[in-house]
Amino acid sequence: MTTTGVLIADQARARLFTIARPKGALVEVADLVNPEGRLHDRDIDADRPGRAFDSMGRGRHAMGKHHAATEQREIRFAGQIGELLADCLRQGSYERLVLCAPPKLLGFIREALPERVADCLMLELDQELAHLSDAAIRAHLAVRLPTVIQSVSPPAA
Repeated sequence: MTTTGVLIADQARARLFTIARPKGALVEVADLVNPEGRLHDRDIDADRPGRAFDSMGRGRHAMGKHHAATEQREIRFAGQIGELLADCLRQGSYERLVLCAPPKLLGFIREALPERVADCLMLELDQELAHLSDAAIRAHLAVRLPTVIQSVSPPAA
């Protein structure tokens, strides 16, 4: 029987569940916590940006950043999630994958997924479900999971 992994994530926590049958229970197999996920930019960047001399002339200017501090932490956390998913796939915890995360984090996770994990991806839900209880998550996914779990026919014997 094919097992489906269900990742429920937000900026502060990622939980990986598995489910084997369409109406089966979610079984938690991994929990990854990001304590910095709830911080604001003002809590992370207390210092002013560094300054540098202009490459041409005598001017001086502040050095900017490509991403805000909170965004950098989200990208780093998405990388950790990608590693966790790769490890769990390697251990045989799941064969197919469903991702549930807020839209911005979902994009970062998608970018961080190793190719072999991305190949297992069956469904993405850009929803915030991490604050829900296990039973509420299962109830919320009840409509979507049966179609995902049954979408791949069993191998012919």
